[in-house]
Amino acid sequence: MKPECRSSKKGRKRTKTCQFWAHAVDDRPWNGPAYPAVAYVFAQGRGKAEIQSQLVSYHGFLQVDAYKAYKSLTRPGRKTGTIALAYCLAHARRKFVDVYKKYKSELAKTVIERLAEIYAIEAKIRGTSAEHRLSVRQEKTRGLMADLKALLMDAIKDISAKDPVASAIKYTLGLWSGLTLFLDDGRLEVDSNTVERNMRSIALGRVNSLFAGSDGGAESWAILGSLLTTAKLNGLDPYTWLNDVLERIDVLERIVSGEIKSTSLERCLPWHWKQERADMNMAVAA
Repeated sequence: MKPECRSSKKGRKRTKTCQFWAHAVDDRPWNGPAYPAVAYVFAQGRGKAEIQSQLVSYHGFLQVDAYKAYKSLTRPGRKTGTIALAYCLAHARRKFVDVYKKYKSELAKTVIERLAEIYAIEAKIRGTSAEHRLSVRQEKTRGLMADLKALLMDAIKDISAKDPVASAIKYTLGLWSGLTLFLDDGRLEVDSNTVERNMRSIALGRVNSLFAGSDGGAESWAILGSLLTTAKLNGLDPYTWLNDVLERIDVLERIVSGEIKSTSLERCLPWHWKQERADMNMAVAA
């Protein structure tokens, strides 16, 4: 996302375009242990330096679109360990959808239909264990993906480079290793729609607000957006949660009184807050 911010630097009159990066986790599709959450990070740009600094301590899988800055995370010799990029099948599908809508390409239609079969399988196994998802993918999806690759490789030999569908094929084949990582790990999704969905509220806010006002305003916007969206992901009404945590029960006063230790502020996080309220309601009912 690219919120426009009026610089707080003295003497600057023109606006500058900065960025919101989104980092999300959602283990619910495979019943994993992590609570769903999203963090928006305000940055001056959207280059390699920004994403490298944000993930300097991270290693493991990263589900992303094909934005080129992410490739810098896979460089050899990272002190904190390697990062494997799992690319988004929905982005690849979108390339073929665009070609079909505009040119009615039969090949594009065939690819879309093949991908629909894969998504149908995913819909059936969503919410099951990572082990079960992996087993089904190995049994059913791996062959479909192999057939799809063969189709694309055969097609690219016989069509002109100027053919609109050629660009979609090259995009997909160029990312193939990352597009198929989900076949070997049941925790991975087939696309990055978790982040895509969680950026919509920020995008809408950007349209309505247009300007963040200053770098400080943009940072506050990112923090507030992170809190509100994470509350929604955990099934909470954001106003009710924030009202209880920040207004009715003044956190600072509770720290001073000793009710909440400064090292135990995680109790105020949406998932812990939700559980505490559920426990309180059960106690009252009893």
